[in-house]
Amino acid sequence: MLWAHCTAVYLITVFVCFLLYHEYDYISSKRNAYFYSSKPQPHQYTILVRGIPVSPGSSVSESVGNFFKEYHSSTYLSHVVIHRTNRLFFLIDYVKKIYRRFKHKQSEPVKEYSRFDDSFGVQKSNLENGDLEESLITEQWDASFSGQEVRSAFVFFRSRFGAAIASRLQQSEKPTEWVTEQAPEPDDVYWPFFQATFLQRWMSRVVIIVASTLLTVLFLIPVVLVQSLANLSQLEVWFPFLASILTAKVTRQIVTGYLPNLILQIFVKLVPPVMEFLSSIQGYISFSEIQRSACDKFLWFIIWNIFFANVLSGSFINLFSVLLDLRNIPSHLAVTVPAQASFFIAYVVTSGWTSTSSDLFRIIQLIQSLLRKCCCCNRTASDEFELPYIYYHREIPKILFFGLLGITYFFLAPLILPFLLVYFLLAYIIFKNQFLYVYAPKFETAGKFWPTVHNCMIFSLVLMHAIALGIFTVKKLSSASTLIFPLPVLTLLFNEYCRKRFLPNFVAYSAESLIKKDREDLNDSEMPQFFSELITAYMDPALSPLQCSDFDGHGVPSFSDISNDHIAPLLSHA
Repeated sequence: MLWAHCTAVYLITVFVCFLLYHEYDYISSKRNAYFYSSKPQPHQYTILVRGIPVSPGSSVSESVGNFFKEYHSSTYLSHVVIHRTNRLFFLIDYVKKIYRRFKHKQSEPVKEYSRFDDSFGVQKSNLENGDLEESLITEQWDASFSGQEVRSAFVFFRSRFGAAIASRLQQSEKPTEWVTEQAPEPDDVYWPFFQATFLQRWMSRVVIIVASTLLTVLFLIPVVLVQSLANLSQLEVWFPFLASILTAKVTRQIVTGYLPNLILQIFVKLVPPVMEFLSSIQGYISFSEIQRSACDKFLWFIIWNIFFANVLSGSFINLFSVLLDLRNIPSHLAVTVPAQASFFIAYVVTSGWTSTSSDLFRIIQLIQSLLRKCCCCNRTASDEFELPYIYYHREIPKILFFGLLGITYFFLAPLILPFLLVYFLLAYIIFKNQFLYVYAPKFETAGKFWPTVHNCMIFSLVLMHAIALGIFTVKKLSSASTLIFPLPVLTLLFNEYCRKRFLPNFVAYSAESLIKKDREDLNDSEMPQFFSELITAYMDPALSPLQCSDFDGHGVPSFSDISNDHIAPLLSHA
């Protein structure tokens, strides 16, 4: 009967590889179709330049203009230099809080809100005389014109092809100077990390890799504790006073079945925000890159801590002794993976069915909204409602992990497959509804998460091959082991072919696509207007005027209108 398992491994490998190739090809073509059908976007004509050298007596803006006029004269359009605005962000947040307070309590005295903290460098002022407005505008002019430039800039070009050439070629003989990359969408820009130098970005990446690795390893502590709950004999050794309680049938079913998964889920829910925070200080300049990085970290985190730690461990010593014995890992997997089938069935029900269904009702978000309305007196009904969006770095790793469980348990414990089928049906229906009627996209991914999906499925196939090899070795079926051995090699070769065949389309668009699109736009009458708006598309939000016109008529200044009485002294000050 083991030959049926060997045949099943071959069939599922061929079928999954066929689906992966078809989907890679399909999503790649959809990505190109999206590009051809889209209107001109600011990020298609813009690059980010960092590590700008500045000669004595000149500014960053002058250096950028001179460099690109000399070496990209035919395509260069303009540029915007990035400024240090960290202090200004805090100031604006403080102003917005004051705005909400005055809007909520227009009839109350304003003296308790008319002081800024000394850390902003703003004196005590009388709001009714407009000093608050002047202080904010002064800070904006200081950030723009008083030498707080960062050696980074957004550079705009007259064509997509010109921007692509400038972003992909090394601009200087020194690789750490004039470092270029394609700019993200204006709403996708993550502003706080632009002032970091090349060395600081490199060191932050190393530190974050070490920190995320330590988090993954240290998380084994709660995982081992949870895994011990499923082992009643070990639990009775650790806590002998619980022996009488654990003998009850109901208690044993709850402790071994549902409780370990529930506790594990509570711990796992704390990880995605931590991974997102670590990725945000890793040096990325866009929210989409941060989420892709956090997605990769969280994916390998749950594969290591949920799958391997529960399968191979009873303690830290057992786990690391197994990992150090590389030759016998397949044999260990062959023995321990089938034994954990009931645990993972309960995990699918607890994590998959429950969390996916709760996303439809959004109970937690509803409770948070009610608490904010009841407890936060500074919020009003007219405050802007923020549309919800999906957290890719939380949902994608969960879906991929269930795919890994389905592939690895396909020929070991097929009883898990109906539970996974119900999960995927629920996820398809619920997420389709959420995408159509609930979620608003925060940024356009253009299919860039698919390589992560592809790589995870390839890893799942190789893991399945290792488990099958171990099972046939333990059962002393040498001929089946010999037949299984070429499968991981062929799977990895298939993955390498897909990387060469499709992955470049997900990194950047081809010159053929860019030139075709540029030629289509030559006769577009709206392009002059687009280029005029392009220059202001990447303005730092901290340097934009605040729109608080509702203050007018209530003794509170309006930030949307700047009079000549304000501009004249500010120009003189700058």
